[in-house]
Amino acid sequence: MGSFAAPLDIRSRKPENLSVYTNPNHELHLQAGPIPTLSQGQCLVHVRATGICGSDVHFWKKGHIGDMVVKGENGLGHESAGVVLEVGPGVTRFKPGDRVALECGIPCTKATCYYCRNGRYNACPDVVFFSTPPHHGTLTRYHAHPEEWLHPLPDELSFEEGSLLEPLSVALAGIDRSGVRLGDPILICGAGPIGLVTLLSAHAAGANPIVITDLDESRLKFAQKLVPRVQAVKVDPNLAPLDTAKEIKEALKTEAKLVFECTGVESSVQTGIYSCCFGGMVFVIGCGKDFQTMPFMYMASKEIDLRFQYRYHDTYPKAISLVSAGLIDLKPLVTHRYRLEDGEQAFKTASDPLAKAVKVQILDD
Repeated sequence: MGSFAAPLDIRSRKPENLSVYTNPNHELHLQAGPIPTLSQGQCLVHVRATGICGSDVHFWKKGHIGDMVVKGENGLGHESAGVVLEVGPGVTRFKPGDRVALECGIPCTKATCYYCRNGRYNACPDVVFFSTPPHHGTLTRYHAHPEEWLHPLPDELSFEEGSLLEPLSVALAGIDRSGVRLGDPILICGAGPIGLVTLLSAHAAGANPIVITDLDESRLKFAQKLVPRVQAVKVDPNLAPLDTAKEIKEALKTEAKLVFECTGVESSVQTGIYSCCFGGMVFVIGCGKDFQTMPFMYMASKEIDLRFQYRYHDTYPKAISLVSAGLIDLKPLVTHRYRLEDGEQAFKTASDPLAKAVKVQILDD
């Protein structure tokens, strides 16, 4: 398709390999480096679109997520799609000109690794996850990627949609692990990018009714444009979680069987617990502070399960299939676009609540 064309002469037009970096001083800057030399089984990808994830902003602003700490110059970005420019020795699945989405968690895949052997490669202790310190990210012009972790991008999907497959993978992992079923009443806490792709996924899965919460009225209106049948509850930060939960249950007209907590904020997790039915589940996708308090005995007396998620596995093929078939429309999520050369401004927009950004993408053509 003409609008998705990927000229292979890019290296002569743009010889600088620009990347967006942060460091322990919480600085953000563009840095030029060499074009990678390919090793066995790698493809050189011209990264055409990369979305800014909340974790990228967190590494920049806070310097760590849990025990993953920025200790030196660290390249950001892991929501990417692009076009293959060159293939290294042993590559058989791709050729120059192929359009691809990048899965950025690269496990060891050794038979001696219990988690890789059992298919839960997201738990591989030796995983290389691009953009997680000390590994540089894919928010760069040219990136060398193992062919096994590139996914063919159908012609009907744009590079922007290809990069959005990563946050969609996060949501699909949650949908799978939670076991949501047709007609389940659910609550989604947080209408940020992960909350919104969770909304799209739960809608496609047939959950009903659905309530979504947020502090920001504009994000709730955005959610209702995406899925008109969703009920929106604006959170009053002055209300106690128990009182907010009462409003949520009134909107649902029942208690939630499943709660997808997409903020990681302590009061929001508590609200989700108080909104949950007997025997229900609170599924935490969001990243929050290391230690939090919760209504322990309330959960015990209602047999509420509290579960968590760490990245994803085996989700990209499913994500591509769902978007290609039109069951999930990711296009409206991209609200701001910047050139790679303007990467610093893109991060400022993504981290500024006044910008009202949903998903900021950095593009290079």
